[in-house]
Amino acid sequence: MNDDGIEIEAIALSKPGGREHNEDAHGLWHDGRHVMAVVADGAGGHLGGEVASTVVRSSMLTGFARAPSLEESALRHLLDQANRDVVARQAEGGPLADMHSTVALAAIDLYTRTLVMAHSGDSRVYLFRDGAVAARTTDHSLVQEMVASGMLDDEGARLHPQRNVLLSALGSASEPPVIGVSAPTPLWPGDVILLCSDGVWEPLGDVVLRQTLQAALNADHWLALIDARLQALADAEQDNYTALALFVQPGDENRTRLLAPGGHPL
Repeated sequence: MNDDGIEIEAIALSKPGGREHNEDAHGLWHDGRHVMAVVADGAGGHLGGEVASTVVRSSMLTGFARAPSLEESALRHLLDQANRDVVARQAEGGPLADMHSTVALAAIDLYTRTLVMAHSGDSRVYLFRDGAVAARTTDHSLVQEMVASGMLDDEGARLHPQRNVLLSALGSASEPPVIGVSAPTPLWPGDVILLCSDGVWEPLGDVVLRQTLQAALNADHWLALIDARLQALADAEQDNYTALALFVQPGDENRTRLLAPGGHPL
């Protein structure tokens, strides 16, 4: 890496799949040095899931903007606050009473070229390096517990009938959510970070994500390939699916270029 800094190209894809409503939410904030990317997957029936994921996105991005930090304690505080914000909205009752949301976030310091991943639930953050999975978050789910105990491998977990049973999510009033925060990881030009809901990684698996990345001509093309694969597998019960990809590139200055598919502002 040279001393000219890095540039991040951000590309987003979010669709309802076979559902009437898209209960996923995603967002990105940056100030020229710090970057926060978030994907949240809401649940709770009509309206509830959409509200939960939107509350989580707003809470995370607003909180990070007030005091950008990659410190573990700061990121844990952001997730704890997002949990409290969802619980506060649950008190309104009706369709919001049982809502909750997973969350996956990537916090980046462009000056130190550092990434920290954090999550609760089964939305994931991946770090790809040289076309391979260099790191990813570990789901807070029943099948992940089975993997940890040796009862299942990752492929078996992806196809297991209880794969959607979560052990943690935001929206818990009785006990704090389980929160995972990674150690700081150096970023290099060529690295790719993917945040996604389970509607992406569950039907495709890590192998297809890796293969499509290796085949992609650029960031926009990769999400187009992911979208095509998901549509080829689609049925009436297809889950919402959201992917937010961050491509790390060498830059002339520390800056962030934010694009959605087709080159439009994210």
